[in-house]
Amino acid sequence: MITIREGGLDDAQVQDLLRLHAAGMLANSPAESCHFLDLSGLQAADVTFWSAWAGADLLGMGALKQLDATHGEVKSMRTVPAQLGKGIGAAVLEHILAVARARGLTRLSLETGTAPAFEPAIRLYTRYGFAPCPPFGRYAEDPHSRFLTLAL
Repeated sequence: MITIREGGLDDAQVQDLLRLHAAGMLANSPAESCHFLDLSGLQAADVTFWSAWAGADLLGMGALKQLDATHGEVKSMRTVPAQLGKGIGAAVLEHILAVARARGLTRLSLETGTAPAFEPAIRLYTRYGFAPCPPFGRYAEDPHSRFLTLAL
């Protein structure tokens, strides 16, 4: 059973997963093309962070950044490596989608990489209806970035 709860940034398991997430981004894209949020970025007032658990074991994480009154951005989606392929990412994404809809957002977008390591994430987002879009917010065209969006 997966329990998704708001917060968890002070938990050592979450911080370890954040470090793994940052390392994975930097290993697969040039630093100037990496747009992941660090701990302070995830603590910003316009960001809501969730962690997914099975008892005391961290399974994954994800966040929603409020870009404006109607547009949000999916951030920091990551599953613990031992839990890959078990539906954790889908559960976190469904939670983010539900919260975005409850907040009255009409669009949810995201930026991800173009390297082969990002293909599983792209398949997940596509399965939920996200489609390619131009850069949004403060993003610019980048050969190492792929932009996706979903009308809610």
